[in-house]
Amino acid sequence: MSGPGPDPVLTEVLRNAFASIAEQMNRTLIRTAHSPVIYEMHDCSVGLFDRSGLLLGQSSGLPIFLGNLEEGIHVVLRQSGEAGLEPGDVFILNDSYLLGTHLSDMTVVAPIFVAGKLVGFSVSRAHWRDVGGKDPGAVKTEDIYQEGLRLGPTRIVRGGEVVEEILDILQRNSRTPELLRGDLHAQLSAASVGERGLAELLTRYPLETLQAAAEEIFTHSEVLDREAVAAVPDGRYHAEGLLDDDGLGSEPVRIALAVEICGDEMFVDLSGSSPQVTGNINCGRAQTISGCRVAFKMLFHPDAPVTGGSFRPLHVSIPEGSIFDAREPAACQFYFTPLGLLIDLFIKALAPVLPERVAAAHFGDSMVVDFVRRRPTPAGGFFLMAEALAGGWGASASQEGESALINNVNGGFRNMPVEVAEAKFPIRIRRFSLRSGSGGAGRNRGGLGVVREYEVLEDSVAVTLHLDRSLTPGWGLAGGGDGLGPAAAAMEGGEWRPLTLKTNLFPLPRGARVRVETGGGGGYGEPEDG
Repeated sequence: MSGPGPDPVLTEVLRNAFASIAEQMNRTLIRTAHSPVIYEMHDCSVGLFDRSGLLLGQSSGLPIFLGNLEEGIHVVLRQSGEAGLEPGDVFILNDSYLLGTHLSDMTVVAPIFVAGKLVGFSVSRAHWRDVGGKDPGAVKTEDIYQEGLRLGPTRIVRGGEVVEEILDILQRNSRTPELLRGDLHAQLSAASVGERGLAELLTRYPLETLQAAAEEIFTHSEVLDREAVAAVPDGRYHAEGLLDDDGLGSEPVRIALAVEICGDEMFVDLSGSSPQVTGNINCGRAQTISGCRVAFKMLFHPDAPVTGGSFRPLHVSIPEGSIFDAREPAACQFYFTPLGLLIDLFIKALAPVLPERVAAAHFGDSMVVDFVRRRPTPAGGFFLMAEALAGGWGASASQEGESALINNVNGGFRNMPVEVAEAKFPIRIRRFSLRSGSGGAGRNRGGLGVVREYEVLEDSVAVTLHLDRSLTPGWGLAGGGDGLGPAAAAMEGGEWRPLTLKTNLFPLPRGARVRVETGGGGGYGEPEDG
């Protein structure tokens, strides 16, 4: 671009305008969704993009979603091309091998046209309660076909009207068809908010002005990232750890990475990580890259907004056929489990050269707890109450670890409020407290995990658990101790018995209790005497 560049004041105005539109999109999605997992727990993210798929603005949300929302745009464009897009079109897709997520995470991509010209995209991703699969939550799966309905880019809205035939297919394949319809319309509403917001900006400023400001914003983000990387000493740094198993009770699963710094470029190499596994913890390539972006952002300018210019110095090498490069027919329901460990290992690898910036490892997994009634009974129809529990984070050189926070892949995700759980499901929360002694010892102690105890109020209910990081719990740094790993137990007849960390549809009679204890964070520094 020639000339002095865009006006810096106007650029800052537009930067905040883009972010404001995204925030309005997110609020609309949350407030109009029908499923508690969205409107209470905020299992969703949104973004506003330019016509090339570069990020203009985003709101808070799940970092692991925000790191690759643009991939949905690229997939749509590869299939249809710009020439195949029309005003009023909206696409949905959830293919694990295209977007990296599990099938319950539905991405909605809406091209934005102004005066017949494509000017951008509105994108959201939200967790739909049920998209089919062999079991509610699709836990003990061995291939993608057991996990639900899988969609490539599918036009769900044409010319501004919902394609009812497609919606009918979606609803017929879901155990919660009304929730599905409601959540889809919530995402469509969010898309409309993004379209209106960008169109309104274009009534005030020419498209060329917006493009010039966006390029300036992108350049600023890139400069910040490159300066941060260049400040790290050149070298190759390594870390590795173990997941408990592949979700089916196999041997431990190895996660390994190397981070190489060359000037202002960073190369992450995942060679040495496990090959694709039989269980459901495989992760698609797009989400692996997103996980590396989350790790990068945790260390480098975490307070600066992410834009289309972010992460340009970051390059990720993923071995083909590995757990981080899921290929058909790999099962991917718990794709996020290896990412939590990957992010901690990224920080561990750089700890020797960034001692004042890193923290010890956190509890590391989403700690998923599902209560379900699979078939109608006199008490009621199907239900699925799903939670991702908080845990302890690692301490740093300057402070103790935080207690009872959601894990790093989930960010803005929230636990199910007790009042909502008890009002909507036949469950009573008997206890919700910090887990004493779960944080690692150290000069600064690791954060504490939580204890959540449930009582089942009806018959014909089962519990499913997916807990990890018992083999590689939140490790300490600089002489700090490790945090405790997770634990679970069930009580019938007054006696507690341990549950396996990967429990699938364990039947519970009325009055039975389940207790889940999440892990703590690692400590930092040698414990002080006394």
